[in-house]
Amino acid sequence: MMVKVNVPFLQTGTLVVGNRLLDTQDRSVQAWQDRTSSLTHGHRACQGCAEALAARWVLDTAMDVAKGKLMVANATGCLEVFSTLYPESAWRIPWIHSLFGNSAAVATGIAAANKAMGRDDIRVIAQGGDGGTADIGMACLSGMFERNDDVLYVCYDNEAYMNTGVQRSGTTPPATRTATTPASGPHPGAPFGQGKSVPKIAMAHDIPYVATATVADLRDLEAKVRKAMAVRGARYIQVLVTCPLGWGSKAGDSIKIPRLAYQSGLFPVFEAEFGEITNVLPIRERVPVEDYLRLQRRFAHLFGPKGDAEGLERLRQLAEYNIRTYGLLEGGHA
Repeated sequence: MMVKVNVPFLQTGTLVVGNRLLDTQDRSVQAWQDRTSSLTHGHRACQGCAEALAARWVLDTAMDVAKGKLMVANATGCLEVFSTLYPESAWRIPWIHSLFGNSAAVATGIAAANKAMGRDDIRVIAQGGDGGTADIGMACLSGMFERNDDVLYVCYDNEAYMNTGVQRSGTTPPATRTATTPASGPHPGAPFGQGKSVPKIAMAHDIPYVATATVADLRDLEAKVRKAMAVRGARYIQVLVTCPLGWGSKAGDSIKIPRLAYQSGLFPVFEAEFGEITNVLPIRERVPVEDYLRLQRRFAHLFGPKGDAEGLERLRQLAEYNIRTYGLLEGGHA
């Protein structure tokens, strides 16, 4: 007869993310054996894909807050493709696949239908990658923000169209090598002065809650999802997720790299409410931007005898701008 043994769930790293040795109220959602496991075995994400990790963490947390009453609209993209290769699905929650650019609109319709039926207890999440969010889906997303629809939109930002061949998106950092911004010419990689900050665009709509996060601090991500789920109206969270294939990085560095992005100042982590920044994750140990860039082949052209010293310096200036603008060293908005 098999005897059930409760084995502590221990993972070393950022604050020991499993933490079953902590007090009950301090444990993460992944510490519980009866968690939803929203995204389970059978998906086909690449080794080291941080998007799969972030999606599971976000939706398990949201399911916990919503007490299992959650519906999800998913844009076309990597997350949809690797999780639902017909006729199979790795999702264990009410989930619908929308077009590339209309997940926000589909989620709005779901929320409106539930409200019409008197089901305000059912919560709704829309999710997509940076291409389906910052580019193709911007009109639907802006409409959702303007109407203040009761939807949490989560963007898993891997900074390019990874599913279709690593083309530049609206969140691709400058100087990045992609299939459409090759490392050639006098200024190789993605041009400076292009792209957009979706968190800033969301803040310009004065919606109740906007946040950024990374997979390097999953407890921070969980706390922000819990906070967002406690609010009604339009909400937006953008999560920086590593793509080893598109970034040219090692699978084992998928947590380290986003941490360096935040520690260098290239990816500010903050919260905002009704258009005003309310909280900033301060940089406790600042690192040079080179520490972040060198781990990714998409930035290899910046280094070496024929490197792009001007591009590298401009990235340093971008990090300085973020540190100054968001008060990242002081822990407050400047």
